[in-house]
Amino acid sequence: MSAPVLIGYFDSEAQVLNATRAVREAGFVLHDVYTPYAVHGLDDAMGLKPSRLTWVCFGAGLLGCTLALSLQYYTSVVSWPLNVGGKPFNSFPAFIPVAFELTVLFAALSTVAAFLARARLFPGSRRSVLPRVTDDRFAIAVAPREAPSELDAAEDLMRRHGAVATDLLEEVAS
Repeated sequence: MSAPVLIGYFDSEAQVLNATRAVREAGFVLHDVYTPYAVHGLDDAMGLKPSRLTWVCFGAGLLGCTLALSLQYYTSVVSWPLNVGGKPFNSFPAFIPVAFELTVLFAALSTVAAFLARARLFPGSRRSVLPRVTDDRFAIAVAPREAPSELDAAEDLMRRHGAVATDLLEEVAS
């Protein structure tokens, strides 16, 4: 099933910020905003909640540290204790470098995997390409609230806020 999506193109970040706020206040469904670089204040204008990837990163790092310390403790104290210069078997200062490395490794790989899964960026996924958005243009993708005839009102709203061009695309619902 496909639904029409209106794309409005803008020349500056101030215009796209104002248009994004206006589109949300008018009650239209805001699919996404595309920019060539990070725009400060866009998350608030879009009404996005803070990302939960930080919790994924923390949990994966904690898991990596726990596994590293547990494995080293088990191997040096329980499974194969070795007397090395009279040092205690559970010498935690010696465990720190490996624990740190596994913490970073688990956190990094899990965060990247979670991001790719959440953004649905897996092999074979197709995304529509908008012209000049990665170069010098900003774009807002808007869907109608109820009927496709409301796209005219959304187009008028974006033109009033500085849209230099608009385009209607058919987006396949996933």
